[in-house]
Amino acid sequence: MATTVIAWGDPKAKKAWSTALAHDVDKNTWFTRRFVGKGNNNIIEQKTELEGEAGDTVQFDLCVEFKSEPVEGDNRAEGTEETLRFYTDEVKIDQTRKPASAGGRMSRKRTVHNLRTTARGNLNLYWSAFFDEMYFMYLSGARGMNENFKTGLNYTGRAQNPFQAPDTSHILYGGSATSKATLTASDKMTRSVIEKANTKAEMMHATDPDSASMVPVMIEGSKRYVVVMSPFQAYDMRTDAGAGNWLDIQKAAAAAEGSKNRIFAGGLGMIDDTVLHKHENAIRFNDYGAGGNVQAARALMLARQAGVVAYGTPNGRRGIWIEDKRDYENEPVVVGGFILGCKKTRFNNKDFGVIAIDTAAADPNAA
Repeated sequence: MATTVIAWGDPKAKKAWSTALAHDVDKNTWFTRRFVGKGNNNIIEQKTELEGEAGDTVQFDLCVEFKSEPVEGDNRAEGTEETLRFYTDEVKIDQTRKPASAGGRMSRKRTVHNLRTTARGNLNLYWSAFFDEMYFMYLSGARGMNENFKTGLNYTGRAQNPFQAPDTSHILYGGSATSKATLTASDKMTRSVIEKANTKAEMMHATDPDSASMVPVMIEGSKRYVVVMSPFQAYDMRTDAGAGNWLDIQKAAAAAEGSKNRIFAGGLGMIDDTVLHKHENAIRFNDYGAGGNVQAARALMLARQAGVVAYGTPNGRRGIWIEDKRDYENEPVVVGGFILGCKKTRFNNKDFGVIAIDTAAADPNAA
């Protein structure tokens, strides 16, 4: 049976392969598979306002809760109206691309279809990794020292969405530490740290009315937070908890309502209402402590709308796929990319759905 081969550079390839690239990246990005979705009952809310429309900015509001007392009995209500107040945040989008070359020799030895398949596979791996790194950096408000990231150590964000460090009410530390400078090598991740973070999230608005409530994700009627930590932090917590306690943490997740939901997938376990995850891209530092030499990591406690992501969609497609040839048509090249922006959600100069949890976190295999 004959196979139809679309010539290199044909406009039909742009439509088919840009869609395929976007699908692959969504499927293989760790954050997207678990935490990204449309609507506000997601940890990362995908804003749809720019999908198919002109513009480069999405603004979104948080309506502030009323504070004044109600009017009792026949007391006059007229004149006591409380004005609706809104805090506003915004996310901007911009183009980001990655070119790939098949090379002259490859173009002579492989079919056009195989060239596209190879490029799509490599670009899928590249963008899936980049998206996960992007989410960790924005939610953490820092680039950190992570050696595997594609961005340089001085990277501060993209698309006019700068990183925003945690505000003082949305950060806590391991052990007895109260700041970056006071963190010692013994202030590691423990069950107690997670329980403190869970309590902080639940009581945030009650103890500080100027801070918006951290709203847990609702899963089959149950409220759930998520903590994502470094594998170094996970190791410290497992060894501190001991085998029996750690087994109880794992059993709690397996028995929880909604345990089949995607936010549980691949999780470590659950403490209280908080689902635990680990990922190698959790932001790490090497300059904590009084001497600036304590290895540390930033775990993230996440609730609803901790961050937002917005896409621009040229011709109704999220991905970008452009084919060209160089060197007198000897060298096939492809550019794959996206028009998007993401950021941590922040209202009234305070983080909304994320608490940073900084603990000492050294490599247990280091000499």
